[in-house]
Amino acid sequence: MVSASGTEPRKVTINDVARSAGVSRQTVSRALNDKGEIDGSTKQRVLDAARALGYRPSRFARGLVRQDTTTIGLVIPDLLNPFFTEVAAAALEAARARGWHVVVYDTADRAEEELGTLQVISSQVDAVVGYFSCPEDELEIFTRGMPVVLIGREHHTARFSSIWIDGAEGVHAAVAHLVAEGHTRIGMLDHHGRAEPSIRREWFTTAAKAYEIDADMVVGADQSADGGGAALGTLLATYPDVTAVFTFNDIIAIGALREARRLGRSVPRELAVIGFDGLQLGALVEPPLSSVALDTRKLGGLAIEQVARLLTGVDPLGNAGLVVRAELRLAGSA
Repeated sequence: MVSASGTEPRKVTINDVARSAGVSRQTVSRALNDKGEIDGSTKQRVLDAARALGYRPSRFARGLVRQDTTTIGLVIPDLLNPFFTEVAAAALEAARARGWHVVVYDTADRAEEELGTLQVISSQVDAVVGYFSCPEDELEIFTRGMPVVLIGREHHTARFSSIWIDGAEGVHAAVAHLVAEGHTRIGMLDHHGRAEPSIRREWFTTAAKAYEIDADMVVGADQSADGGGAALGTLLATYPDVTAVFTFNDIIAIGALREARRLGRSVPRELAVIGFDGLQLGALVEPPLSSVALDTRKLGGLAIEQVARLLTGVDPLGNAGLVVRAELRLAGSA
C-alpha cells in the first residue's frame, strides 16, 4: 500500500508499540502472545496500543517469542576489579534462576566505550543493567523502549531505575571506631579518576567533621593495588603524622597494606587501614582487612529483580527497596 504522498508508509514495529504503551519490547511480546506472567492492566494497555497503531507481528518475531528467552545486557566498568566481578556474579546467579541469558560487557571505565557498547547491544537485549558515567540523554538514545537499571547512580528518566549505594552510616562508623582507638590524624586515599571528589570522600569528610578531625589529608589513587601503594607513600610523605587511613575501595587498601609493610609501619599498631567494599579477598591478606562492606549478592540480585518487574509490568520496587547500605566489618587491620 502506498500513501497519498507516493511513498510507502513506515512499518509499525514492536518498539513503536512499546513506546506507546510505556513498556518494554519483551512485555509487548508477552502480551501479544498471551504469556501468563504479565499484569492484566498492562496487557490490556499493550493490546490497545497495538490495535491503535495497526501493529502485526512478523512470523520471525513470533518465532523468537515462542522461544521465550530474555536477554539482559550487563555493563561493568572493570572486570579486573574483584568488586565488579562479585556484583556480576550475583547478577548472573539471579538471572540464571529466571532462565535468562546475560551478556556481560567490560567498558574499561570509559564513557566512549559505554556508548559503543550500547550501540552494539541495543538491538540484541531486552534490558540493560550496570554502571554508566555518560549523560542520561545519551543513554536514552541507545536504549529507547527497553528498561534500564543503573547501579550506584541517580536516574531522572522515568523508565530508568537506580540501585542506590548508601555508605554514609558505614563510613561514619569507621571513623568513629578509629577515633575510639585514639586516632586523630586520619587520611584518605580517594579514587582520582574523576573530576570531582567521590561520594565516598564526601561521606568521609562529613564523618571526620563530626569528630572535629581534619578531613583534608587526601591523596588520589588509581583503582589498583599498585595505585594504593603509591598513594599511601605520597600520603605519608606529605602528612607523616597520619596514623590511620580510609580508602576508596578494598583494592586500594590492599595496596596500602603492602606499602605499609615495605615502609616498616606495623598494621594496625602504627597505621590502621580501613577499606570500602567488603571483598572476599580482604580476608586473605595479612592482616585481614577491615572494610565498610557492601552486600554484593544483594546488589546484583536487586538489579535483576527490578529488571524483572519492569519487563513484566509489575509495579517496580520503590526507592526504599532499592538501597544497599554498607556496614563496618572489623578485622585485623584496624
